[in-house]
Amino acid sequence: MNDTYERLSNAIVLQAVKDYRNALKRLKKHPQNEKALNTKREVERFFRSDWYASLTTVDPEMLILKLNEEVI
Repeated sequence: MNDTYERLSNAIVLQAVKDYRNALKRLKKHPQNEKALNTKREVERFFRSDWYASLTTVDPEMLILKLNEEVI
């Protein structure tokens, strides 16, 4: 993979991780926060998508589990 594409792929995944982590933190304080719930669901769909799989080899279920463990 071209270095430029690899950096872009990594940036996309890292932004999703950041968005997911922030949503989890908001939900910890405000479990009914609709915006945070929507972000969480949207990012989980991305993590489980073919597009995500084409960007990285990181197991999506393991990533979701680890991010949830961080916030607990």
